[in-house]
Amino acid sequence: MALGYDGSYGRVAAFIRQWKHEQRQARQTTGRGVFVPLCFQPGEAFQFDWGEDWAVIAGHRVKLQVAHTKLSFSRAFILRAYPLQTHEMLFDALTEAFRVLGGVPRRGIFDNMKTAVDRIGSGKARQVNLRFMALASHYLFEATFCNPAAGWEKGQIEKTVQDARRQIWQDLPAFPDLGALNAWLEARCLDCWERLQHAELPHSVSEVHASERPYLMIPGRPFDGFVEQTKRVSPTCLIQFEGNRYSVPASFANRPVSLRVYPDKLRIIAEGQVLCVHDRIITRSHGVPGRTVYDWRHYLAVIQRKPGALRNGAPFTELPAAFRTLQDQLLRRPGGDREMAEILALVLQHDEQAVLCAVELALEDGVATKTHVLNTLHRLIDAKRTVVPRLDAPQALVLEHEPCADTGRYDILRRDSRHAS
Repeated sequence: MALGYDGSYGRVAAFIRQWKHEQRQARQTTGRGVFVPLCFQPGEAFQFDWGEDWAVIAGHRVKLQVAHTKLSFSRAFILRAYPLQTHEMLFDALTEAFRVLGGVPRRGIFDNMKTAVDRIGSGKARQVNLRFMALASHYLFEATFCNPAAGWEKGQIEKTVQDARRQIWQDLPAFPDLGALNAWLEARCLDCWERLQHAELPHSVSEVHASERPYLMIPGRPFDGFVEQTKRVSPTCLIQFEGNRYSVPASFANRPVSLRVYPDKLRIIAEGQVLCVHDRIITRSHGVPGRTVYDWRHYLAVIQRKPGALRNGAPFTELPAAFRTLQDQLLRRPGGDREMAEILALVLQHDEQAVLCAVELALEDGVATKTHVLNTLHRLIDAKRTVVPRLDAPQALVLEHEPCADTGRYDILRRDSRHAS
């Protein structure tokens, strides 16, 4: 009344009831439980998401991160398993997906995963990871990111993650390694394309995918999907990564090198060349001590100056059997450590298998010396290099032009006035 309203309390209550009803109807029609059906054109977009599943690998039950990639029009999908959700795993998953799907759509739909988005801004603003941007630029697709906690914006792949547990993972056998599992998953996905009916069209997924392939961009060379780090080599010629240590050639000890991390490999680069390649060790168990991976060839330059390190050197416990037998014999005599170091150094100049064969022959002959190994090695190498052309000789030789004897030419010696004193 003080504000000039002369109506009753009942009228105000009625207005509030009507206003609340309208607000409730608005929430029901525009709320989180109501969606707009999406429609995609051929080659327009693909959707990507991660899932978690279990498999028996090499006799152990392990939890895997499964990359799901699906074409939005044809609904063709591919699964690929990895031990971790890291940048290099994502890059490999998309590269393999484009290979299997037969091309690259013009747009990719992702959630705000840390391997792609460094920071989420207001609205659709995203600070995209530089390596992910390099991947998108390489394959020429536009990356689109969903709103936070809005999985319905890529509902197709969300459903595929759920359906895959029933269609694929339920009958999963045991595998010797991850590569065998991924090969099985690829074959199983292609089989599902043939059996599954498309959700909207009266054809199978495989038939609709065949009609979509001409609209996909043909991928060029695969993206080199590594993550690069700078490491400093220790005085013991080792670098450390993920709690494990890997050897590097001794000439780069105490120097910085570049480590390129791949899903299953580690490449160590310096001065524009690949120094070495190691199989990557991934351990997910806590409290397990790290492993050290040696390559005894990396320490050959060191034992040239310090041959005594052969006796207890950790890298040389992994020598081939013939080298170990020769080492046992040489280290029993004076100067044998230096002689063994010089024999191992032959690997730096000659083919390792040829040196190993020469050592085996020297052991068979019972002459385990550097001189005998060198002689045997040179015979092996020269035998490979020498190519003697085949001679087709006749069964019987026939003299066609008989030489004529001319004894008169010796008279020149008689007429010569010079004689030896």
